[in-house]
Amino acid sequence: MLILIKNYCPMSEKHKTGHMRMQYGFFLIVMIPGITRAQLTVTADKVGDRIEVRVDGVLLTNYILSEHEKYPYFFPVNGPSGASVTSMRNGNYPHHSSLFFGCDRVNGGNYWQEGQERGQILPVGADILESGGDRVVIENENIWRRPTAAAPIRDIRTITVTAPSKDLFQIDFRIVMEMLEDVTIEKTNHSLFSIRMDPDLAVINNGTMVNAEGDIGEKSTFGKRSPWMDYHGSRMGRIEGIAILQHPSSEWYPSPWFTRDYGFFSPTPMYWPDNREDLMLKKGRQVELRYRVLIHSGDHIQAAIADQFEQYRNE
Repeated sequence: MLILIKNYCPMSEKHKTGHMRMQYGFFLIVMIPGITRAQLTVTADKVGDRIEVRVDGVLLTNYILSEHEKYPYFFPVNGPSGASVTSMRNGNYPHHSSLFFGCDRVNGGNYWQEGQERGQILPVGADILESGGDRVVIENENIWRRPTAAAPIRDIRTITVTAPSKDLFQIDFRIVMEMLEDVTIEKTNHSLFSIRMDPDLAVINNGTMVNAEGDIGEKSTFGKRSPWMDYHGSRMGRIEGIAILQHPSSEWYPSPWFTRDYGFFSPTPMYWPDNREDLMLKKGRQVELRYRVLIHSGDHIQAAIADQFEQYRNE
């Protein structure tokens, strides 16, 4: 920060000798390190079966960790306007829970659609590792289980939430899946990291879904590999949206995208397995997946999503 100090002096004064002596003003520039715009504070608190995450005291999201739910998920995911950019279940798609991670057709179980007896991703531990500064860090362990079979997968999630500005919120995910037995995942469109948009922002309501290559809409993006995708729209007189970025270190990077104009998008290899039938993972294998979610004002250009990805890929 620069502080400008000006010393005021008369330009000249007359002395007894009758001579004129010039007096000079001067400027002093002082550099004070560490003084910048006010830092946004990110906090997390456990409240019942959820973790509330706030930015400067305002709710950003809840991480729902209930034994009565199909899987852990985030809702709401509030944009800079204060309204959620994601939506919850509806009559046609009761298995779409805002921002979530799951998979169908895993060793005969279903860890995606409703019905815990078919399979459930059960949280067995969740700890807030950091809170109260410029970030929140949450660690969460989950067991994939169903009543009539052995648990096929355990996953550990490290979730880091930051707020780079009042117009940009960021959630980083590092998910490590450990195979507890030999796992076969049959071809399925119900798989892995997913977002269901608020209806007002969907393509069918004049929203925009665009990938890193500039392809727009379901017909152009469906099944295409791309490092990132952004979904945004206009409501209440302003544009805002949410993007998913895949990190290059992730397994199957860059995964092709399952996209829908009604407001769903997900990077997933499970609908496009190499043998066109299934994907097999041996017992003991660990799969690491990294994603960055950006909740932003403006469209993908105004939010500089491409630049954000370039930064992320080098982290």
